[in-house]
Amino acid sequence: MIRANKLAIYFIIGVFVTIMLAAFDVPNGAGPENQRDLSIGKVGGDVRQLQIALDKRGYDLKPFDGIFGLRTQQAVIDLQKKNGIKPTGVVDSETREALNGRKRNDAKPAKKVDTVSRGMSRDEVMMLARVVHGEARGEPFEGQVAVAAVVLNRARSGQFPDSINGVVFEPGAFDAVSDGQIWLDPDQKSIKAAELALAGYDPTGNALYYWNPAKATNKWIWSRPVQKQIGQHVFAK
Repeated sequence: MIRANKLAIYFIIGVFVTIMLAAFDVPNGAGPENQRDLSIGKVGGDVRQLQIALDKRGYDLKPFDGIFGLRTQQAVIDLQKKNGIKPTGVVDSETREALNGRKRNDAKPAKKVDTVSRGMSRDEVMMLARVVHGEARGEPFEGQVAVAAVVLNRARSGQFPDSINGVVFEPGAFDAVSDGQIWLDPDQKSIKAAELALAGYDPTGNALYYWNPAKATNKWIWSRPVQKQIGQHVFAK
Protein backbone atom coordinates (compact mmCIF):
# COMPACT_ATOMS: atom_id res chain seq x y z
CA MET A 1 0.00 0.00 0.00
CA ILE A 2 2.81 2.41 0.91
CA ARG A 3 4.62 1.61 -2.35
CA ALA A 4 1.40 2.22 -4.32
CA ASN A 5 0.89 5.57 -2.58
CA LYS A 6 4.44 6.62 -3.41
CA LEU A 7 3.95 5.68 -7.05
CA ALA A 8 0.73 7.70 -7.15
CA ILE A 9 2.53 10.72 -5.69
CA TYR A 10 5.36 10.40 -8.20
CA PHE A 11 2.83 10.15 -11.03
CA ILE A 12 1.02 13.32 -9.90
CA ILE A 13 4.32 15.20 -9.59
CA GLY A 14 5.33 14.05 -13.06
CA VAL A 15 2.06 15.23 -14.56
CA PHE A 16 2.38 18.59 -12.82
CA VAL A 17 5.95 19.12 -14.06
CA THR A 18 4.93 18.15 -17.60
CA ILE A 19 2.10 20.69 -17.56
CA MET A 20 4.39 23.42 -16.25
CA LEU A 21 6.98 22.73 -18.96
CA ALA A 22 4.32 22.62 -21.64
CA ALA A 23 3.19 26.12 -20.74
CA PHE A 24 6.42 27.47 -22.18
CA ASP A 25 6.97 24.91 -24.89
CA VAL A 26 6.77 25.53 -28.63
CA PRO A 27 4.79 22.80 -30.43
CA ASN A 28 6.74 20.48 -32.71
CA GLY A 29 6.31 21.27 -36.36
CA ALA A 30 5.38 24.89 -35.70
CA GLY A 31 7.20 26.20 -38.75
CA PRO A 32 7.11 29.79 -40.03
CA GLU A 33 4.08 29.02 -42.19
CA ASN A 34 1.81 28.26 -39.22
CA GLN A 35 3.21 30.44 -36.45
CA ARG A 36 0.82 33.06 -35.13
CA ASP A 37 1.59 36.75 -35.40
CA LEU A 38 2.74 38.17 -32.07
CA SER A 39 1.77 41.58 -30.75
CA ILE A 40 1.42 43.47 -27.49
CA GLY A 41 -0.62 41.58 -24.91
CA LYS A 42 0.15 38.10 -26.28
CA VAL A 43 1.31 35.47 -23.79
CA GLY A 44 2.92 32.07 -24.37
CA GLY A 45 5.96 29.96 -25.12
CA ASP A 46 6.35 31.49 -28.58
CA VAL A 47 6.62 34.93 -27.00
CA ARG A 48 9.32 33.61 -24.67
CA GLN A 49 11.23 32.19 -27.66
CA LEU A 50 10.91 35.59 -29.36
CA GLN A 51 12.37 37.31 -26.30
CA ILE A 52 15.30 34.89 -26.24
CA ALA A 53 15.97 35.46 -29.96
CA LEU A 54 15.82 39.24 -29.53
CA ASP A 55 18.12 39.02 -26.53
CA LYS A 56 20.69 37.23 -28.72
CA ARG A 57 20.50 40.17 -31.13
CA GLY A 58 21.48 42.57 -28.35
CA TYR A 59 18.11 43.55 -26.88
CA ASP A 60 18.05 43.22 -23.09
CA LEU A 61 14.72 41.48 -22.39
CA LYS A 62 15.56 39.39 -19.33
CA PRO A 63 13.73 37.86 -17.58
CA PHE A 64 12.12 35.90 -20.41
CA ASP A 65 8.59 35.85 -19.00
CA GLY A 66 6.62 34.95 -22.14
CA ILE A 67 4.57 38.16 -21.95
CA PHE A 68 4.65 40.48 -24.98
CA GLY A 69 4.99 43.75 -23.10
CA LEU A 70 6.15 47.26 -23.86
CA ARG A 71 9.90 46.44 -23.85
CA THR A 72 9.41 43.51 -26.22
CA GLN A 73 7.31 45.66 -28.55
CA GLN A 74 9.92 48.43 -28.61
CA ALA A 75 12.68 45.91 -29.37
CA VAL A 76 10.62 44.51 -32.27
CA ILE A 77 10.02 48.03 -33.63
CA ASP A 78 13.74 48.81 -33.46
CA LEU A 79 14.57 45.56 -35.28
CA GLN A 80 11.99 46.37 -37.96
CA LYS A 81 13.40 49.86 -38.51
CA LYS A 82 16.93 48.53 -38.89
CA ASN A 83 15.77 46.04 -41.51
CA GLY A 84 13.61 48.35 -43.60
CA ILE A 85 10.34 46.84 -42.38
CA LYS A 86 7.29 48.93 -41.50
CA PRO A 87 7.66 49.46 -37.70
CA THR A 88 4.33 48.03 -36.56
CA GLY A 89 5.62 46.23 -33.48
CA VAL A 90 3.86 43.07 -34.73
CA VAL A 91 5.98 39.99 -35.32
CA ASP A 92 4.85 38.61 -38.69
CA SER A 93 6.65 36.34 -41.17
CA GLU A 94 8.74 39.21 -42.58
CA THR A 95 9.89 40.26 -39.12
CA ARG A 96 10.77 36.64 -38.27
CA GLU A 97 12.95 36.49 -41.37
CA ALA A 98 14.78 39.61 -40.22
CA LEU A 99 15.16 38.16 -36.73
CA ASN A 100 16.65 35.01 -38.23
CA GLY A 101 19.21 37.08 -40.14
CA ARG A 102 17.68 36.83 -43.62
CA LYS A 103 17.41 40.60 -44.08
CA ARG A 104 20.44 42.31 -42.65
CA ASN A 105 23.14 41.07 -40.33
CA ASP A 106 24.48 44.45 -39.26
CA ALA A 107 21.89 45.34 -36.67
CA LYS A 108 23.56 47.06 -33.76
CA PRO A 109 22.66 46.21 -30.17
CA ALA A 110 19.74 48.28 -29.02
CA LYS A 111 19.95 50.71 -26.20
CA LYS A 112 18.27 49.59 -23.03
CA VAL A 113 14.59 50.49 -23.25
CA ASP A 114 13.16 52.66 -20.52
CA THR A 115 10.13 50.82 -19.18
CA VAL A 116 8.48 54.01 -17.93
CA SER A 117 5.85 55.12 -20.43
CA ARG A 118 6.24 58.58 -21.93
CA GLY A 119 4.66 61.28 -19.77
CA MET A 120 4.48 59.07 -16.67
CA SER A 121 6.90 59.11 -13.78
CA ARG A 122 8.29 55.88 -12.37
CA ASP A 123 6.33 56.50 -9.17
CA GLU A 124 3.07 56.69 -11.14
CA VAL A 125 3.82 53.45 -12.98
CA MET A 126 4.61 51.73 -9.70
CA MET A 127 1.46 53.06 -8.06
CA LEU A 128 -0.61 51.63 -10.92
CA ALA A 129 1.25 48.33 -10.54
CA ARG A 130 0.49 48.38 -6.79
CA VAL A 131 -3.24 48.64 -7.56
CA VAL A 132 -2.99 45.72 -9.96
CA HIS A 133 -1.07 43.63 -7.44
CA GLY A 134 -3.37 44.49 -4.55
CA GLU A 135 -6.62 44.09 -6.46
CA ALA A 136 -5.96 41.38 -9.05
CA ARG A 137 -2.77 39.40 -8.45
CA GLY A 138 -4.74 36.14 -8.61
CA GLU A 139 -6.41 37.06 -11.89
CA PRO A 140 -5.31 36.11 -15.44
CA PHE A 141 -2.88 38.53 -17.05
CA GLU A 142 -5.57 40.11 -19.23
CA GLY A 143 -7.63 40.71 -16.10
CA GLN A 144 -4.68 42.47 -14.46
CA VAL A 145 -4.25 44.75 -17.48
CA ALA A 146 -7.99 45.40 -17.33
CA VAL A 147 -7.80 46.63 -13.71
CA ALA A 148 -4.98 49.02 -14.64
CA ALA A 149 -7.01 50.22 -17.63
CA VAL A 150 -9.98 51.05 -15.39
CA VAL A 151 -7.77 53.29 -13.25
CA LEU A 152 -6.53 55.12 -16.35
CA ASN A 153 -10.02 55.36 -17.84
CA ARG A 154 -11.22 57.02 -14.65
CA ALA A 155 -8.37 59.52 -14.69
CA ARG A 156 -9.26 60.50 -18.27
CA SER A 157 -13.02 60.50 -17.89
CA GLY A 158 -13.63 63.84 -16.18
CA GLN A 159 -15.86 62.04 -13.66
CA PHE A 160 -13.03 61.15 -11.29
CA PRO A 161 -9.76 62.74 -10.12
CA ASP A 162 -7.47 63.39 -13.10
CA SER A 163 -4.35 61.57 -11.84
CA ILE A 164 -3.46 57.99 -10.99
CA ASN A 165 -2.88 58.83 -7.33
CA GLY A 166 -6.11 60.82 -7.19
CA VAL A 167 -8.13 57.91 -8.58
CA VAL A 168 -6.42 55.31 -6.40
CA PHE A 169 -6.85 57.21 -3.14
CA GLU A 170 -10.37 58.46 -3.72
CA PRO A 171 -12.20 57.39 -0.53
CA GLY A 172 -13.74 53.93 -0.81
CA ALA A 173 -12.65 53.41 -4.41
CA PHE A 174 -10.42 50.35 -4.00
CA ASP A 175 -10.38 47.57 -1.41
CA ALA A 176 -6.59 47.33 -1.71
CA VAL A 177 -6.31 50.84 -0.27
CA SER A 178 -8.79 50.11 2.52
CA ASP A 179 -7.07 46.93 3.66
CA GLY A 180 -3.49 48.14 3.11
CA GLN A 181 -2.58 45.75 0.29
CA ILE A 182 -1.79 48.77 -1.88
CA TRP A 183 1.58 48.91 -0.10
CA LEU A 184 2.63 45.38 -1.05
CA ASP A 185 5.55 45.31 -3.48
CA PRO A 186 4.18 44.54 -6.96
CA ASP A 187 5.66 41.62 -8.88
CA GLN A 188 6.96 41.81 -12.45
CA LYS A 189 3.66 40.58 -13.87
CA SER A 190 1.78 43.45 -12.18
CA ILE A 191 4.33 45.98 -13.45
CA LYS A 192 4.04 44.55 -16.96
CA ALA A 193 0.25 44.82 -16.79
CA ALA A 194 0.50 48.46 -15.72
CA GLU A 195 2.89 49.23 -18.58
CA LEU A 196 0.61 47.60 -21.14
CA ALA A 197 -2.35 49.65 -19.94
CA LEU A 198 -0.24 52.82 -20.11
CA ALA A 199 0.74 51.85 -23.66
CA GLY A 200 -2.94 51.95 -24.62
CA TYR A 201 -4.03 48.32 -24.30
CA ASP A 202 -7.53 48.24 -22.81
CA PRO A 203 -9.34 44.88 -22.87
CA THR A 204 -12.35 46.38 -21.02
CA GLY A 205 -13.78 48.63 -23.74
CA ASN A 206 -13.27 51.84 -21.71
CA ALA A 207 -14.85 50.48 -18.53
CA LEU A 208 -14.91 52.67 -15.42
CA TYR A 209 -15.92 50.03 -12.87
CA TYR A 210 -15.18 46.41 -12.02
CA TRP A 211 -16.26 44.03 -9.29
CA ASN A 212 -16.44 40.38 -8.31
CA PRO A 213 -20.08 39.32 -8.85
CA ALA A 214 -19.68 36.57 -6.24
CA LYS A 215 -18.85 39.15 -3.56
CA ALA A 216 -20.47 42.45 -4.58
CA THR A 217 -23.31 43.57 -2.31
CA ASN A 218 -23.68 47.16 -3.52
CA LYS A 219 -26.99 47.39 -5.41
CA TRP A 220 -25.96 50.56 -7.25
CA ILE A 221 -22.94 48.92 -8.89
CA TRP A 222 -25.24 46.35 -10.52
CA SER A 223 -27.01 49.20 -12.31
CA ARG A 224 -23.92 49.83 -14.42
CA PRO A 225 -23.97 48.34 -17.96
CA VAL A 226 -21.60 45.36 -17.94
CA GLN A 227 -19.12 45.23 -20.83
CA LYS A 228 -17.50 41.84 -20.25
CA GLN A 229 -16.12 39.43 -17.67
CA ILE A 230 -12.43 38.61 -17.36
CA GLY A 231 -11.51 36.06 -14.73
CA GLN A 232 -13.54 36.72 -11.59
CA HIS A 233 -14.19 40.38 -12.36
CA VAL A 234 -16.90 41.98 -14.47
CA PHE A 235 -16.18 45.35 -16.11
CA ALA A 236 -18.76 48.05 -16.70
CA LYS A 237 -19.21 51.66 -17.78
